[in-house]
Amino acid sequence: MSERWSGQGGAFAVGLLAGSIATLLLASRKSDDKSGDTHHQPPSQPHNGQSNTTNHLPSEIRSEMLSRNSLYFSSPTDAPGTNHGMERITNSIVLIVGLGGVGSHTAHMLARSGVQYLRLVDFDQVTLSSLNRHAVATLKDVGLPKATVLCQHLREICPDESKLILDPIIKMYTGDKEKDGGMLDPPPGKQWDCVIDAIDDVPTKANLIAYCAKRNIRVISCMGAGGKADPTRVHISDLRSASRDPLATAVRQKLRLMGKMEAKKSGTKITNGSGVANGGWLSCIDDDAQVACVYSSEKVVAKLAQITPEQKEEGMQNFGAMDNMRVRVLPVVGTMPAIMGQTLAAMALCELGNKAFTPVGAERVGRNVRHRLYQHLKQREKNLEDKLMPTLKNGDENITTNGVYIGPILIDPDDVEYLMVELWRNRCGVTGDRLGTSLELYRWDRTRPATPNNLVLMSMKAAQKFEKDFEALGDGRKGLDVDVVKRVEARLSTCILDAEE
Repeated sequence: MSERWSGQGGAFAVGLLAGSIATLLLASRKSDDKSGDTHHQPPSQPHNGQSNTTNHLPSEIRSEMLSRNSLYFSSPTDAPGTNHGMERITNSIVLIVGLGGVGSHTAHMLARSGVQYLRLVDFDQVTLSSLNRHAVATLKDVGLPKATVLCQHLREICPDESKLILDPIIKMYTGDKEKDGGMLDPPPGKQWDCVIDAIDDVPTKANLIAYCAKRNIRVISCMGAGGKADPTRVHISDLRSASRDPLATAVRQKLRLMGKMEAKKSGTKITNGSGVANGGWLSCIDDDAQVACVYSSEKVVAKLAQITPEQKEEGMQNFGAMDNMRVRVLPVVGTMPAIMGQTLAAMALCELGNKAFTPVGAERVGRNVRHRLYQHLKQREKNLEDKLMPTLKNGDENITTNGVYIGPILIDPDDVEYLMVELWRNRCGVTGDRLGTSLELYRWDRTRPATPNNLVLMSMKAAQKFEKDFEALGDGRKGLDVDVVKRVEARLSTCILDAEE
């Protein structure tokens, strides 16, 4: 008993000492704080790469601050004394556009988690009504720019300007290069590791997504948080899958309109909307590897505030914060933007730290549907086995003379939901057709067994062509476009179920 208390007492003493040193550092910094506004200030980084003495944070304290994250992002393959995941995070540069209820929580957590460079963009000021959802603002911050308030708070968390570089831009992003200047340009010689879209205005949100999609910049975008409260309905998906979200619907329409206008201007042709098959930057609507979308599938339960008699009398256009901005007030429960902002941060951190997760789709698969797909797959494989049994190689129980594997399927009914929802997101792996069409699981490479990482969800039309090409060409994959094959095999490679072990 005495040894246990002795160990705990020693740990407590170390923690107390570290906390005391950090407190002294912060106190010394506060005594030298500059007064005045941070409006349009350059990045708060040290001159010539050297930190000011009062801002220097000893490495042992910084390491302890990030110790829990370091444990999470460590890997068994890391050499002793190294942590490649955490190194990626502490060397990353992230752009966040929109610092309200959603974006402030994202920025707050990224700064706490060790991200080195944050460019924080927002034109707006803290208001009394925003205090119910902003991550750090207090009553004394009302009237100050959100970017300024956020930077001041984050600097209290990490005073060392070489370990946390803050680049506030107190200006509205418009999508107009002449007005925006270099707002979206990364630091010299660098590329953005991630762009966080926390904008709540349709035109500017669409402009930012299009800008990044055309330049192959990773975007994690948040849809509407207003009028909703159920945390169990928050999902991550591609933009097209964001259901029951008016903002997502409007952004999709705006992006398609932008694509059509560009195509008309350039003389090119867009085929059927903006599906993956069309290629080009509009494929970002369907591709969560380009644009991941955080949204709530909850139906909006509280509508916009009614227009007041004063607004009707004086004209709605006179009441917006800026021209063309929303005038009517959104009802917001402060928990929802916080949850969605933290979700953005979680996805960004895990991608930066090489521990990306696969979001579970919003649509669930019923027991009857799972059973039907499993039985259909089982019967198809049995029919193929009966048909090809006479062509088995001499002395081999499973391989035919043409190299086709025949034998039992190596999945169980419980695997079907993972394959449909998580791996294939309830859509045809070949065409991108969604749930609602008739979908079935088909073996991709016929030289291998029907294992989880060798089964593709296909629509009936795609499956029929795949089967015909198998009969005619000996391999259904030979009838598919090369890019489709690459995309399907990239998705199969992410399968987390044991394959042939």
